[in-house]
Amino acid sequence: MAQKNLKDREAERQENIEQTVSATEQFYNENKKVIWGVVAAVLVIGLGILGYNKFIFQPKCVEAMQQAYPAEMSFQNAEYELALNGDGNNLGFADIIDEYGSKAGKAVYLYAGVCEYQLGNYQEALDYLKKYSTKEPILNARARACEGDSHVALGDYNAAVRSYKAAVEAGDNVFAAGYLLKEGSAYEALGQKAEALACYKTIEEDYPQSIEAYEIAKHIARVTE
Repeated sequence: MAQKNLKDREAERQENIEQTVSATEQFYNENKKVIWGVVAAVLVIGLGILGYNKFIFQPKCVEAMQQAYPAEMSFQNAEYELALNGDGNNLGFADIIDEYGSKAGKAVYLYAGVCEYQLGNYQEALDYLKKYSTKEPILNARARACEGDSHVALGDYNAAVRSYKAAVEAGDNVFAAGYLLKEGSAYEALGQKAEALACYKTIEEDYPQSIEAYEIAKHIARVTE
């Protein structure tokens, strides 16, 4: 009896498989044009993406990086106007961004932002810096601190505080003391001495070997008078 039940279940399973296969074949036969059309479309799109990446995008990236090299050299020599706008023969960062976007790397936005700041164009500096992002902590912190400096130059001390806080959080290292000092100064400009004191005390306690710590006592004394 058990043997018969086993055979019945096996027969039923086989019948279900055959029905499934039959239904699949029927669906394929009724829709094979659509199916192969979709497959062909996927292949065309995939090959198109690969072709674009290999023959257009990658060469453009190489070209953009080559164009950026003279601008980077000018930046390192503190020739900010030349680095930003070029000289008619070599492109500056502004032109590179207009033509290539970030194909030369997102650092072009940081370079351009710092150049604009050094040239006194603070809102333009912010426009570039806000487009820059990186997981590298030191560069990220520098960008956020430059944002803070631009906000200070524009008289927006609340925004400056936020930017300096972001700089401290991004680069919790020897440079953080400098950002904390700027944050404290921004708080003082807002008349918030308690918050400024907290920044200066953090420098004193957490970064005692920093350059900023050598004269931090006078800043603490000023906000505790």
